[in-house]
Amino acid sequence: MAVHDSTPRVTRRRVQTRARLLDAAFEVFAAKGFGRVSIEEVCEAAGYSRGAFYSNFASLDELFFALYRDRADLIARQVADALALDGPGLDVPAAVDRVTEVLLLDLDWLLVKTDFLVHAARDPAVAQTLLEHRERLRQAVADRLARARGHTELPAVLGDVDGAAHAVVAAYDGVTTQLLLDKDVERARAWLGQLLTALLTDGSRTPG
Repeated sequence: MAVHDSTPRVTRRRVQTRARLLDAAFEVFAAKGFGRVSIEEVCEAAGYSRGAFYSNFASLDELFFALYRDRADLIARQVADALALDGPGLDVPAAVDRVTEVLLLDLDWLLVKTDFLVHAARDPAVAQTLLEHRERLRQAVADRLARARGHTELPAVLGDVDGAAHAVVAAYDGVTTQLLLDKDVERARAWLGQLLTALLTDGSRTPG
């Protein structure tokens, strides 16, 4: 009976250890950049030993990829949730405001994501992880635009909903590049809102 009861406690402890290591790694990677961080620094930030690290991750690369996947999945879910709040139609400026709040709020995430992009550019296997994240974001936008068809008209120049979703992700990429340099979140949020509203409407509406 005692052995049976101890298993859930060990499992919860392992999950908590992994979560603390990921949270600590996120802070350290954002501050110093991947490639300039050691396992010891992650362990120190999390308050754990190297043994705790190696019981959860085989390498710093593995931790970095796990961190990226976890944060990317969270962002994709937040975007999908933000887009799901309207009825059958789509209030484009309002939806854009909600999405830009999610996408632009965390500069640290943009730094970590950019590190990941640099690694992906040199390694096709790593690139696939990034492409999968981008596809989840694109699909969340495309699904919402598809549900709004017949209620909300998209500019013909974008083609179908997939074309519109690709345009949204490309606009986000461009605006966040500037944001990484000037760190002006409010300016970037306003600019992205204007750009996405113009892309997804006839341009005659002004974002709120």
